[in-house]
Amino acid sequence: MPLIIISIGILLLFFLIIIFRLNAFLAFIIVSLSVGIAQGMELNSIIISIEKGIGNTLGFLIIILALGAMLGKQVANSGAAQKITEKLIDIFGVKNTQWAVMITGFIVGITMFYDVGFVILVPLVFNIAFITKLPLLYIALPMLASLSVTHGFLPPHPAPSALTIMFEANMGKTLLYGFAVAIPSIIISGPILIHFIKKVDAKPLKEFIATKTFKKEELPTLFNSLFSALLPVLLIGGSTIVLEFLSEENKFYSSIKFFGNPVIALLIAVLVSIYSLGITRGEKIKNIMQSFGKSISGITMILLIIAGSGALKQILIDSGISNYIGGILNESNISPLLLGWLIATLLRVSIGSATVAGLTTAGIVLPLVQSGEVNPELMVLAIGSGSIMLSHVNDSGFWLFKEYFNLSIKETLSTWTVMETSIGISGLLVVLILNYIIWKIILKLNGTKYIMKMKLKLQVY
Repeated sequence: MPLIIISIGILLLFFLIIIFRLNAFLAFIIVSLSVGIAQGMELNSIIISIEKGIGNTLGFLIIILALGAMLGKQVANSGAAQKITEKLIDIFGVKNTQWAVMITGFIVGITMFYDVGFVILVPLVFNIAFITKLPLLYIALPMLASLSVTHGFLPPHPAPSALTIMFEANMGKTLLYGFAVAIPSIIISGPILIHFIKKVDAKPLKEFIATKTFKKEELPTLFNSLFSALLPVLLIGGSTIVLEFLSEENKFYSSIKFFGNPVIALLIAVLVSIYSLGITRGEKIKNIMQSFGKSISGITMILLIIAGSGALKQILIDSGISNYIGGILNESNISPLLLGWLIATLLRVSIGSATVAGLTTAGIVLPLVQSGEVNPELMVLAIGSGSIMLSHVNDSGFWLFKEYFNLSIKETLSTWTVMETSIGISGLLVVLILNYIIWKIILKLNGTKYIMKMKLKLQVY
């Protein structure tokens, strides 16, 4: 019965979002109520579960997303993204422009939400294609692959950040593993894949070319641009690596952990960017704060969607559905990571939204993570890979790409959808390889410990 209830619940979610065009937050709340009632939960308990799910999910996440949005806005408004692009093209040369733009997309995409990154960087791609006379999609797809990968795999983006919190995974490890998965996925789905995709003559609409571009003298320095954009990564990633080699008794342990906390790292990065990309270049605090306000308003709906998914997750737990499904899944011979990827893929195809697909999957596979049989950081990335798969007509990103590049639906399917699917498959493969390596290391370490224990016993005797 619980399986039937959750299946109907997911179908209801699909119909409300896709067929009836209901706001995703409202859809999640309606489905949460419906599932709770169908499971026989007491009505007041349902409300308490929904409140708890929303509160637990947003408590930490809202700070990360808000600070991430501010930093992304500052990087864009200051011309830092443009500076990074231009410098990389100078380094790589015209023939390797796609690599330069791909790296730009990756660097900027770490702290910038997908839609914002798309709107900011795509006009730059238009200008680069015009200057270099290279095919537009030859340059664009590697950059968009970078944006998609960072959106699906790396904190502080909404879905991976929310999944990390739900699974109680380590944010720093998720970021480091995410880099290990992201880089090969981007290379495979960008510069390599483009040679196998049928050539499509993309011609952007004139209205999409007109955007703010900076004169060279107006741009920040390369060091300033890179340092400001990547500071959160340096702090979070650096502290995670250092802490692996320090004991908790070490006098620097607490300080390093503090500055490596995602909230503190992003707060520091935002404050630094205000000075380095704003004040030092003549920007008024008032104007910077106004742009920050606009960046926050842009993520409000994302926060509500995540809140709704948190409500459904809690209903699944409190109603007993999560444990029931977990028991069934535990008996399955399918790899938990593959299972998470598969569920996320099915939901992505059905619902369209990568964020909704990923967060809904989290509630279903949570018992597997809690059992300790699967690496929580890798589960975040496996679900992230599945949530990017097979983007088609029910995905807003599909239409964004189609309209900006003035393509037909058939052309969009043969380019955008193929690229997104390539990311999803290559991401899963790298996750499975990482999982194999990690378990090999664990087994080796445990074996070494066992041998040491036996040696000590022999010495005693």
